Amino acid sequence: QVQLVESGGGLMQPGGSLRLSCAASGFTFSGYWMSWVRQAPGKGLEWVAGIINDGSITYYSDSVKGRFTIARDNAKNTLYLQMNSLKSEDTAVYYCAKVGSSWQMSSYDYWGQGTQVTVSS
Repeated sequence: QVQLVESGGGLMQPGGSLRLSCAASGFTFSGYWMSWVRQAPGKGLEWVAGIINDGSITYYSDSVKGRFTIARDNAKNTLYLQMNSLKSEDTAVYYCAKVGSSWQMSSYDYWGQGTQVTVSS
């Protein structure tokens, strides 16, 4: 069965960096677009970044553009999110998701369990 398992979250001071990983299994990882989505406390889901199947094209929300980098290693079936210059407003649970028919989150057919990122001094 499809599994997406995130790791790498934690507590970081503002201005710091973290790298999230998402280990995928149960499907042909290299054949699918993937995304990172986050949910801040008391707020709805927010799309963060997306990457096409071969990694050659990436997309970012305005809130993270220039600070976050999405990448993938298809040989390792792993998705990454490098987060630099972290801000308190980046505090959220971060999910990786397998993209379905479009970049709209309603089409995402599998989600990980999430990893908590807390940015605080």
